Amino acid sequence: MGLKEKINSKPALKKLVHWMLIPAGEARPRLWVKLLVNPFIHKRGKGSKIRRARMDVLPFNKFEMGASSTIEDFCCINNGVGDVTIGNHTLIGMRNTIIGPVAVGNNVIFAQNIVTSGLNHEYRDVNKPINQQKTIIAQIIIEDDCWIAANAVITAGVTIGKHSVIAAGAVVTKSVPPYSIAAGNPAKVIKKYDFEINEWVSVKNETLI
Repeated sequence: MGLKEKINSKPALKKLVHWMLIPAGEARPRLWVKLLVNPFIHKRGKGSKIRRARMDVLPFNKFEMGASSTIEDFCCINNGVGDVTIGNHTLIGMRNTIIGPVAVGNNVIFAQNIVTSGLNHEYRDVNKPINQQKTIIAQIIIEDDCWIAANAVITAGVTIGKHSVIAAGAVVTKSVPPYSIAAGNPAKVIKKYDFEINEWVSVKNETLI
């Protein structure tokens, strides 16, 4: 059993360690974690840049960023409940929120004001406040060469296939196949690339999984 598993198996110890890493009721790590721990735990590729972003990253989950990738101003990156990985030559534009578990591939473009969250809150027990119910996590995967346009929302458990486009303002609740364009709320595929004629073609009644 690893150290993380040992801590998780003992509620009192887990609570103490959590308090040492993060102030109660907050998501931002303590300053000593940010300065003395995270730089030696998390991996960043050559030429990667993090602008004036809020990095709520902790040592017990992974944060990795590939070569020549950029996280722009006013973003928030949180790996508190799951890993966050970003590939090579990927741009995370201004005012994006990424809450793990999220894996972003290579050569991906995130425009502005996008929310990508692998976390949900349980709510069905009406006898408990929602903030006292368990969290539900499901991996989000953004494959290589995708473009996520401004103000999109990508929900937990979704995979965006390679070289797909998510239109501005789309709310993606189900996975999108590779080489597709999805739009709307909830998002639906409106075009797919046809490799036989080498063109993007409109589609109707495409069912997402």
